Amino acid sequence: MDLTVHIPDDIATRLRGTAGDFSRRALEALALEEYKGGHISKPELRRMLGFETRYELDGFLKEHGMYEGFTFEEVEPQVETLKQLGF
Repeated sequence: MDLTVHIPDDIATRLRGTAGDFSRRALEALALEEYKGGHISKPELRRMLGFETRYELDGFLKEHGMYEGFTFEEVEPQVETLKQLGF
């Protein structure tokens, strides 16, 4: 499926100048949110993002704060606690 997103020209101009491919970043953001929300499985996320191995997907998830066995909602309060303790 192809998806078109309309962004105001002045904002789109600034976005094009940022690091990375904008279309890829948009796809990754959408796929990650759908995974976090439980709407797609890990194998489906891997297919959406075109990763050939689970290792690649695990790296992607870790880059975005998602660790195996924990949901974002489970990890976030622990991170805040560690910050308060000075870690």
